[in-house]
Amino acid sequence: MRSLTSLSMLIALTCGSLACVSGCAAYRFGSASLFRPGIRTVHVPVVRNDTFRHDLGIRLTEAIVREIETRTPYKVTSDPNADSRLECRVISESKRVLTETGTDDPRGLDAAINVRATWLNRSGEMLMQNAIVPTGDLAIGFSQDSRFVPEAGQSIDTASEAAIQKLASRIVSQMEMRW
Repeated sequence: MRSLTSLSMLIALTCGSLACVSGCAAYRFGSASLFRPGIRTVHVPVVRNDTFRHDLGIRLTEAIVREIETRTPYKVTSDPNADSRLECRVISESKRVLTETGTDDPRGLDAAINVRATWLNRSGEMLMQNAIVPTGDLAIGFSQDSRFVPEAGQSIDTASEAAIQKLASRIVSQMEMRW
């Protein structure tokens, strides 16, 4: 009787360990599960800028590279033959008045930046996809605004820097895998 119980326990233990090993072979845990396993390097060319503010592309490129290096396991490289390529383009930049003083001086303003981003692997497969509204377009649009008050010492530069940081964070967040 005792040998039958120990034999059935041995069989149950063997089956349980086989199920764990075979069922969890592709399972990843921790922050590594958020990122694509086949991608190790990302090439980020300088962001193209279609606006009259000449420094937006360079500043956004630097912010995106910083975000990728600090938040992801990917390594940013200057090699165009990297595992993947993240291309961005600033398509517009605007400033509008939100509130005015009694003498029509601007009191509160809003600075907005619009960007299109595409992340492709070496074979041209899209890695970043818009899960909400699939458009069939290769690029995903990002828009970010930032409010500023000149009376408080803020300027269009401080507002655009805040918008750039938020844009970089949002773009890199889209590099995470969908559940």
